[in-house]
Amino acid sequence: MGFVLIGIVIAFVAIGIFVHFHLGGEDLSRWDHPPHEVNFKGPPSEGQKTVLEYLDKNFTQPAKMGGDVATLRAKRARFETFGSERDDPCDRRRASYESKGNIIISGEWTSLPDTDTTRRILYLHGGAFAVGSAISHRAITYNLAKRTGCAVFAPDYRLIPENKRLDGVEDAKQAYKYIVANGPSGPEAVQKVAVAGDSAGGNLTLMVIRWATSMRGLRTPDAAIALSPTVDGTMQSPSIRRNFETDIMLKPLVAPMLKIPRFVLLVGSWIATRIRPSHPTVSPIMGDLSGLPPTLIQASASEMLHDDALRYTNKAQAAGSLVSLQTWEDMCHVWPIFADMLPEADDAFDEMASFLRDYGVALPR
Repeated sequence: MGFVLIGIVIAFVAIGIFVHFHLGGEDLSRWDHPPHEVNFKGPPSEGQKTVLEYLDKNFTQPAKMGGDVATLRAKRARFETFGSERDDPCDRRRASYESKGNIIISGEWTSLPDTDTTRRILYLHGGAFAVGSAISHRAITYNLAKRTGCAVFAPDYRLIPENKRLDGVEDAKQAYKYIVANGPSGPEAVQKVAVAGDSAGGNLTLMVIRWATSMRGLRTPDAAIALSPTVDGTMQSPSIRRNFETDIMLKPLVAPMLKIPRFVLLVGSWIATRIRPSHPTVSPIMGDLSGLPPTLIQASASEMLHDDALRYTNKAQAAGSLVSLQTWEDMCHVWPIFADMLPEADDAFDEMASFLRDYGVALPR
């Protein structure tokens, strides 16, 4: 009996070590330093009230009500409505490309009359890998096209849970290959190319640029932008708990997770996605961050993913990459999507355009 108990204890210890080191990855706390000063301070604009009302109606209340309004279908419909109600003065054109396995992925080009179609931005939308589309994020793709003079392509990459997490990864990679070779009107040589994305799309953005720089014969991105990106699938960031109450958008999504032991979360993620949560493909911060293209990260000091952005920036800079972080005070997660409501969103887009001009992607203004 004693040997059986010893065997059980050893088994549990071995499992714990496996989960901690293999699934949990490296300890990222070393990248909490140096700390980052907030770049854009000051009381929030009047538009903040409108945004908070929108978030309460579309995120907080549905989560409390449960039932039909809290289903994945309902969440996707709300995201879609947010974008489809826009009437921007631009040309939007549907297009498609082939992903691995002969899967056809559709997407949307956004351009304006003065767009230089040889300058292109791949935009990867957010939505926790489960919601969102090219339509839902039109506020961002339009503003990028308007301010940079670039043609912007947003793919409708495959979403979970009906698809595998790695399906979306593959679709993002193939979307990059597609825009290198194609513009809104079809095959056309590219002059400058950038990758951008928010939240989950920010995760895919940082994955794509790492992958593209490692692929022999593939054109390297000239620049990248990640808005409030999630970079660590092991959920180590202190700001997840520190900013839980101030992150109105992500709070309903993250609240149930915080009740689950991290051990269970790691194992559950591993089983669900068929890839360990610390793998660089799904946790970009865990990989080699040297040799990256110039990258701008924007995040709010009040959101749960703030420390994801800080840690990624510090690690990338230590590896010699040109990665910079800009933070805003008291903004919600991915606030640039509220461009019609928030002056702070305009400020963020101005910074993005300036950054892309610095590296020759955006047209001179």
